[in-house]
Amino acid sequence: MRIAIGTCSTLPEPDPDQQLLLDALRAAGAEPVLLAWDDEAPIPTDLDLCVLRSTWTYYLDPERFLDWAERVASVTTLLNPVDVINWNHHKNYLAELEANGLPIIPTAFFDRGENASLESVMSDRSWLDVIIKPTVSASSFLTKRFTPETMAEGQQFLADLLQDRDGMIQPYMTEVDHSGERSLVWIDGEVTHSIRKSPRLADADESVSEALTPTPQETEFATRAMRGFETRCLYARIDVVRNDSGELCLSELELIEPSLFLMQHPPALHRLVNSMIREAQSARRSA
Repeated sequence: MRIAIGTCSTLPEPDPDQQLLLDALRAAGAEPVLLAWDDEAPIPTDLDLCVLRSTWTYYLDPERFLDWAERVASVTTLLNPVDVINWNHHKNYLAELEANGLPIIPTAFFDRGENASLESVMSDRSWLDVIIKPTVSASSFLTKRFTPETMAEGQQFLADLLQDRDGMIQPYMTEVDHSGERSLVWIDGEVTHSIRKSPRLADADESVSEALTPTPQETEFATRAMRGFETRCLYARIDVVRNDSGELCLSELELIEPSLFLMQHPPALHRLVNSMIREAQSARRSA
């Protein structure tokens, strides 16, 4: 069976899980192939499955990426599904999750072209330390931190950002300086492991821990975040931080192309491969 691994023509940074996944799929009897979303070559029609893994440049041209995903879904099974991708690619999904009762990092959203005042946002919400970033983004693209001492620079950054794209402002969560952000990895209906990430701003390198065992509270939070997606998604990463009261808040629900830190936890790699083989076999039987 042929299983495509969705990627991009040039990775902006190495993917430590890619070779592990390719080797494990071959060992399981599959024929994995790399499929770059930004390649002009036609999409193969003999694929049994396509799983997005490292399409990490999609935010540079989201409309083209979403069109590519639609075309892939028209010829084979795409995981995660294309409607999930459409919903998840713009971070205003956070507002929807919050409306449904899931705690998130407090967020102010702004539309492209909107005349937003950073001073007003910080004053109205009593924020003294904020992060400004696009609502369609990856890694630390156009992500910067500002305080009252850098208000003028922050206002200019926000204005420049909103000229070209939608944007968002969030308070800087000081707890990440102590315990970091936790990434809870979810594969095929189960939270498999977690890792601790250090803050990442302005294109800095990512620093992560070895695999950690999620606490019962983290597992319960991840289950809440995945409500409605449990049977539809093959993988997810639920990034959480604690607020000043020690409560978990959602940073991001990554359903498109999250690193799953398979190198840190081999059982998660085996679970992912087994699930991919099952989905490919199911798609072949129903074809």
